[in-house]
Amino acid sequence: MTGSAATDAEPLVQTAGHTWPDLLQPLIDGKDLAADQTAWAMNQIMSGVATNAQIAALVTGLRAKGETAAEIGGLVASMLEFALPVRADAALLSAAVDTCGTGGDRSHTVNLSTMAAVVVAALGVPVVKHGNRASSSSCGSADLLEELGVVIDLAPDGVARTLTEVGITFCFARAFHPAMRFVAAVRSELAVPTAFNILGPLTNPARPGAQSIGVGHAPLAPVVAQVLADRGTRALVFRGDDGLDELSPCAPSTIWAANGGELRTERFDPRDVGIDVPDRDALRGADARFNAGVARAVFAGKQGPVRDAVLLAAAAALVAAAGPTEAPITEQLRGQLDRAASALDSGAAAALLERWVTVSRAAVPVS
Repeated sequence: MTGSAATDAEPLVQTAGHTWPDLLQPLIDGKDLAADQTAWAMNQIMSGVATNAQIAALVTGLRAKGETAAEIGGLVASMLEFALPVRADAALLSAAVDTCGTGGDRSHTVNLSTMAAVVVAALGVPVVKHGNRASSSSCGSADLLEELGVVIDLAPDGVARTLTEVGITFCFARAFHPAMRFVAAVRSELAVPTAFNILGPLTNPARPGAQSIGVGHAPLAPVVAQVLADRGTRALVFRGDDGLDELSPCAPSTIWAANGGELRTERFDPRDVGIDVPDRDALRGADARFNAGVARAVFAGKQGPVRDAVLLAAAAALVAAAGPTEAPITEQLRGQLDRAASALDSGAAAALLERWVTVSRAAVPVS
């Protein structure tokens, strides 16, 4: 049986019967919109029908008011309808986890969640990494993987093949969401964060069953978590008190855990799992070449703050993939840290990366 991210299913929300004044006037009045209203708006945007003025008014109004889970959920549902589908085994996609975060924390750390994705896959947990090139940093997940030798712009068939053969794959957001070209000018001209900045982690075209997401903008962390809970995703969402869109090794974090539609919130202190709290500068990255060098060193077994941060990120993804239980999240993370470390110490993570590079290159169509 094969599973598809998007097609052949009824739309998640209905999108007919609205007008732009119907949406914009309530926003001006500070009122929340329903999911079907924002889904209608996103349908107009993704179809190329909406004007730049309408797009800008919508996202500015939402941000000024404060986005709700229903509003973001509507945008996400419509955006996924326009994404290129990833057709792979349904059970494999259901078991898979994504470690794509929102970014935008301006911390310029190395690519912790991308390195963690390799660690998780080396342990036999399938990973569908969704990501893009850098926007607010010097090196995005796509930039890092490309520097490491992974082919990042495979067609959907190649993405599915890589997942099946290696247990990890990469969905290049720019390629899988072609309709996002209609918002490029507005995003560039506004030059401030809007709802578009958090749609990426929520619109993985493969629709993996689990997600581990760091959120940079504090007010949106519980919103992202609620969106995931509402659609039944197994998830951990987190934000460090130091502003990191990671499960921070440098400070306590707030964690939202979702499973079976239920959502709960807990606090986490890295010292409680034996992490020596580093100075945040120890995690600072630079361009793709620099960050790739850091990644190779971690996969080769180098000890230090970056390794600790990668292990923490991997542990979070492993908890999400398994489905958070009723046990304290700190206890669940502690139980996965040694497992994550074994993938580095045994060389399994380095070997998986090498195989990923090889298979992704073989998956490029012969012209």
